Amino acid sequence: MAQPIDLRSDTVTRPTPAMRRAMADAEVGDDVLDGDPTVRALEDRVASLLGKESALFFPSGTMANQTGVWLLSRRGTEVLLDAEAHLIHWEIAALAGLCGVQPRPLRGTGTVYDADALRAGIRPASPNAPQASLVCVENTHNGAGGKVTTLDGLRAIRDVAREHSLPVHMDGARLWNAAVATETNIADFAACADTVMVSFSKGLGAPVGAALAGSREAMRDAWQTRKRFGGGMRQSGILAAAALFGVREHWPRMHEDHERAAKLARAVDGAGGAKVVPPDTNIVMIDLPARITASELSARCAAEGVRISPWNATRVRAVTHLDVDDADIARAGEVIVRALER
Repeated sequence: MAQPIDLRSDTVTRPTPAMRRAMADAEVGDDVLDGDPTVRALEDRVASLLGKESALFFPSGTMANQTGVWLLSRRGTEVLLDAEAHLIHWEIAALAGLCGVQPRPLRGTGTVYDADALRAGIRPASPNAPQASLVCVENTHNGAGGKVTTLDGLRAIRDVAREHSLPVHMDGARLWNAAVATETNIADFAACADTVMVSFSKGLGAPVGAALAGSREAMRDAWQTRKRFGGGMRQSGILAAAALFGVREHWPRMHEDHERAAKLARAVDGAGGAKVVPPDTNIVMIDLPARITASELSARCAAEGVRISPWNATRVRAVTHLDVDDADIARAGEVIVRALER
């Protein structure tokens, strides 16, 4: 059988030989005690790209997200965010368990929430209702199929948050994709939030890591919060080198992932009654007909060497990344279509 094609996530990428060499050659130090020079270089690079005063390297995006929430919110309040946000569904209730806040899920008229939904979702002041302390946005939006919230859309959300004196945290795990897809300066996106998380272990292909960016004062507090959460790292320049390599070498080719996602979407849409959510970036969501479940379709495809993820009972997800090429996408499309039409 041919080599399996893994489209479960863009996190399945493996470091390229060149990335491994960069990791092996990295200059390192004890980042907790003295600061690691390669980590510092990465943090400076990310802060510059995002137009923020400072940035901090984290082991994971979830830890960086939760640190942003910890810094900007208040215990016993609520966080306003999209109803399908990663922060609600995929971080094991950390908003409550770690930060002591509850999510207030919001839905807009489109696939992700917008400024009108935020304005409508802010409760009137009451001694009997929780107060809001933070607004969160996700760009691209994983659960909506890699949907990009436009710069105008983000600015409108930011403006509503400001009207109510609420800070904004951005889960920008795939903000790299949003910038490429819309040809928008990534710093313009980042300017819509007080703190921004970006991930290196998805489309950029690094094995580990994320960064949180914001003001110098916020990142000084974030350093202590990261330590409290268990995220202090020692010779972490080995990991930061991979992230730096991904930013330099893999970000410029990210448009290829988006083009392949579009090809896969066109190949699969309508097969066996399935409907594809048109992808903005590298995530393809396939809504299934009633006669087959997501688990059944995933099992059929896996049997033919194509791995996709059940998203819920009636939807599967396929994600393109730097480890799949045009031939892989063509074969994956054929396998998925056969499995749908069986």
